[in-house]
Formats: sequence, structure tokens, C-alpha cells
Amino acid sequence: MAPFKRHAYDAEFKLKTVGHAVEYGNRAAAREFNINESMVRKWRKQEDDLRQVKKTKQSFRGKKARWPQLEDKLEQWVVEQRAATTAKRLPRKAITFRRYCKKKITEKKIRPEHITNMDEVPLTFDIPVNRTVEKTGTILACQANGQKLPPMVIFKRKTLPKENFPAGVVIKANPKGWMDEEKMSEWLREIYVKRLGGFFHTAPSPLIYDSMRAHIIDAVKKQVKQTNSELAVIPGGLTKELQPLDIGVNRAFKARMRVAWEQWMTEGEHTFTKTGRQRRATYATICQWIVDAWADISVSTVIQAFTKAGIISELPGNRSDTDSDNDEREPGRLDAVVAQLFNSDTEAEEFEEFVDGE
Repeated sequence: MAPFKRHAYDAEFKLKTVGHAVEYGNRAAAREFNINESMVRKWRKQEDDLRQVKKTKQSFRGKKARWPQLEDKLEQWVVEQRAATTAKRLPRKAITFRRYCKKKITEKKIRPEHITNMDEVPLTFDIPVNRTVEKTGTILACQANGQKLPPMVIFKRKTLPKENFPAGVVIKANPKGWMDEEKMSEWLREIYVKRLGGFFHTAPSPLIYDSMRAHIIDAVKKQVKQTNSELAVIPGGLTKELQPLDIGVNRAFKARMRVAWEQWMTEGEHTFTKTGRQRRATYATICQWIVDAWADISVSTVIQAFTKAGIISELPGNRSDTDSDNDEREPGRLDAVVAQLFNSDTEAEEFEEFVDGE
């Protein structure tokens, strides 16, 4: 005996069957579409739900929760317990790094405005989405008192674009569109040294970032040392737990970039080539998105990121996690394919602790 083959019907087929049943009856619909009459009755009861789902949806799996509020609380409790367990299981390197940072900060009485975290955030812009045409490296840096340093934007090209760029951003060009020794040196000289109190190097300042090669070469260590700063290199694989930007800032920044991209794609003024292909956003437009997205990140979000990373304790008068959580929520959502253009992450490879730069 041949095995029974079970058929799956999508919402569009079911609604078509329901429509026929309404006009001619359940039995007639069953004969017309070669299905069991009980299925017709079942689908008629589901008509409202069927009209609210995609035409290709084939089934409603699972039952609705009988006590949704109770289940929400249970889910929240499980998440909290998992978070607590994860915190207890932090690798020894992470615990050592946090203790070392706090010890240095306490011993040298370093104020939050002198504690800086820097990170690279790669962004790729593309039209159409299956062909890369533009890669941009954005260098973000912020301080434990909530202040943000101007972003540096590195375009993937040999020369600087000849456009009128917005204020509040430093523009660079690199054939790979990414940080190297030269660009790292320029960032230290043009952005880091110009931070508040950084020019005269009067206060000791921890500079925290991952162990990307351009961060830890001897020339860079020496340059950091000359600014009266101590380099704190995050242990490999632990940027998600120890880097403030990764923990609570980059996601909010990228969400705002996605919204700006979506608005430009749907509402912006576009030009086209002779072959009818839409041209990319201008370099100046991209930089304006970056400036606006970075400015929109709140002081509270930055402070909370440093706190969650275990670099500083809760600052007096700082607002609750509510503001930080609001910043981390995505202000808009995109199709998954487009959203992938903005995915980014940097992972360290080794543990350097504080590097003296010699």
C-alpha cells in the first residue's frame, strides 16, 4: 500500500475555497477543490485569521496562550536568570580586565571624561542589494561621561571625494576602506588629541579598544603613550562583554543609519544612469546620515554602556536604563536583505591588558 501523502494548502487557496463555499455551500466547495468537507468548515471558521496573514502561509501552528501575561513574566524571569548565569560565568580574562581597569582608574583618580572607547563600524551601501558598490568604515569614539568624539569616515577609494561635506565629521580615503596604521595615527592626531583636555595631556587617560592589528603596533603604542594615555586592549573574543560601544551604542547607531537609508530609498530624490540604473547616495549624504545618527545617541546611553561593560560604576544623577533601552530600540525596520548591509562587528584576537606603549 502506497504511503498516504498529506497535502499543504496556503492561505490564498483556503480563502478561494471559503469564497466558493459561501456562494455554493460547503459540499460543493469540497467537490470543486477535491478536499474533505470538514476542511472547508474549518477554514470558514478561520476566515478572519486567513485574511490577516500572507497568502503563502500554510498553517497555524500552536495554540494561543491561555494566560499571556503570566507567560510574559515567566519568559522575562528566564531571560534574567540566564543573564545572571552568564555574568557569573564570565571568562577569567574578562574579570581580570575589569579589575585592572577599575584599579588604574581608582589609583590615578581618573575622571569619566578621560576614559575613552573607540571602535570601527563597517557599513556597506549598495544598489541593487546583491552587488557591492560602496564600502565605508566609520570610526566611533565616546567617553564614560557620555560625551562623543567626532566620527571619522573612511571611504573605500584612493583619493578624497570632491563634495561639500557636513561639519562634525572627519573624512578620509583608503583603498580598502578600513583602518590601517596611517589612519590610526591620523585618528589619534586629529580626533583623540583634540578631545576636551586632551591637547595638553594634563590628565592620565585610558584608551580602550580591541586588538585589531592597527591598534597595537609599536608606532601606535608610542603615539598613545605621548598623549599621557594608557592603552587598554580588550581580550580576544570579549568585545561583546567589555567594549562599551559594542554593548550599548553601535546597535542604536546602526539602527538610525538603516532608517536614514530606508527613507532615502523610498522618499529621496534619485538620479539615474543612461541605462536606467539608480545612482548611489552621494558621499556627502552618507556623511550627513552618520553625523545625524551619532548626534541622536543620548548621553545616558553612552554612560550606561560603560557601566554595563564594568568599566565604571553607576554615575550619580545618571538616568535609569529606560533612556538607554529606548536608544537601543530600532526606530524603524527594513527588509532583512537590506538590513544585512549595515551588519557589523569587530572581534579582538588576544589579551594585551594595559599596554605601556614602550
